[in-house]
Amino acid sequence: MYQTSYKRAGSVDEAVKMMGEAEGGKFVAGGQTLIPTMKQRLAAPDALIDLRHIGEMKGIEVSGKSVRIGAGTIHHDVAASAELRAVCPGICDLAAHIGDPHVRHMGTLGGSIANNDPAADYPAAMLALDATVHTSKRDIAAGDFFVGMFETALEEDEIVTAVSFTAPDACAYAKFPNPASRYAMAGVFVAKGSGGVRVAVTGAGNDGVFRWKEAEAALGANFSPDALDGLSVDPGDMMEDLHGTAEYRANLVKVMAKRAVAAC
Repeated sequence: MYQTSYKRAGSVDEAVKMMGEAEGGKFVAGGQTLIPTMKQRLAAPDALIDLRHIGEMKGIEVSGKSVRIGAGTIHHDVAASAELRAVCPGICDLAAHIGDPHVRHMGTLGGSIANNDPAADYPAAMLALDATVHTSKRDIAAGDFFVGMFETALEEDEIVTAVSFTAPDACAYAKFPNPASRYAMAGVFVAKGSGGVRVAVTGAGNDGVFRWKEAEAALGANFSPDALDGLSVDPGDMMEDLHGTAEYRANLVKVMAKRAVAAC
C-alpha cells in the first residue's frame, strides 16, 4: 500500500505552488482517468492537487463566433449549453456521448485533452476546430499541443485553464463507440469554415489523434459524403487490438467521416 496526500487548490496559482512543493504530484480534475490508474497501481503520486474547485477554470463564453470553454467545465455542461449549441453543435453532440451520465457529470474537457488518451473524443474536436489551448504559462495551438499517444506539450507543473476557438460554419462529430467503455474505436470531427475543411480522427491512429488531410482536400473541393468514396486510410497507420484489426479501423474512419459530413 502506498500513501498519498490530498490538496484542494482554490486558484490556478495555488495549484501550481502546491505542485512545486510535491515530489511526484499529479493534478486531478474529474479523476476519470487518474483514479482508475491509481487503483490498478499504475500510478502512485505522492500528492493529488484537486482542481475541481477553481472557479476561474469553469464556464462557457460565447461572443458571436468566438468561443471559450474553461478547462474545468464538465462534459454535461458542454452538452447542455444552448448558447454553445447555437454556434457549434458538433462539440455539444460530442460531449453528450462521452461515457455514461456519471462520467459526463465528473469528467472535464481539460482533463480529457491533458491526458490525450488515443481514444478520447475532445482531442479530435480541438484539432478540427483549430483551437487554442490556454495554460497557466502560455497559449498553445492544438496542432502543437497533441504530441503523441498520451503525450502533450504540457510541462509537469503546467495546467490547462481553457480552450478557445472560432466556431465554424458547419461541423459534426461521428464515432463508433466500444460497446463497453464508450471510448471511440474511430471518431471523426469535421469542421468547415472560412479557412477550409478540417478533418480530425481519434480512436484509430497508432500515434493518437491526427488530421486526415486527404479527406480535407477532397471535401474542400466537394463538401459531400460522396467526395470520400475514392479515398482510403492506410491500415499501417491504424491501431490493432482485440476490439478490431487495423483494416477494420481504417474502414471505420472512412465510414465515420462520411457520417459526420452528412450530419453537418
